[in-house]
Amino acid sequence: MRDRRLTVKFLRRIQELNKEEFVTKLQQALAGGMTSGQVAEHVRYYREYIDSEIQKGRTEEEVLVQLGDPRLLARSIKDANKRAGAVSGAEYEYEEEKTDHVQGENGYGRSGNVRRVMLPGWLVMLTIVVIVVIVIGLVSSLLYLFAPVIMAVLLVTLVIRLIQDNRR
Repeated sequence: MRDRRLTVKFLRRIQELNKEEFVTKLQQALAGGMTSGQVAEHVRYYREYIDSEIQKGRTEEEVLVQLGDPRLLARSIKDANKRAGAVSGAEYEYEEEKTDHVQGENGYGRSGNVRRVMLPGWLVMLTIVVIVVIVIGLVSSLLYLFAPVIMAVLLVTLVIRLIQDNRR
């Protein structure tokens, strides 16, 4: 009986929300545990989802009731985000920024977006290992190519020193 009253109360509270209020509450609830880019990405997804469901013929109220409380939804998203971060390892993030106007050295301005790139830790380590192997390969190739010349110079230097030592 008590569960039914809580469910009815919950449904009334959800029904009182409109799409913008839902999205605003979701955004506020997500803001504490994620980067601004991640929050914007999730908010954009749910706006598009609500719009697409409405275009399919459902009412805004039905869609919002299906999604539930935006705070609970935000908590689920945060938990899933934490689990995904723990599974994939360390991630290196580059924050997405919107630049309105940047003054260049030549005096001309430009505007643009900086995209956010997330690289898993294993990919960064793999890249470092590949670069180290390439550098070692290049150095060993150069030594292999110049080894005869280096050996000849060393032998000539050794012979010259031996001759000079014998004259003294």
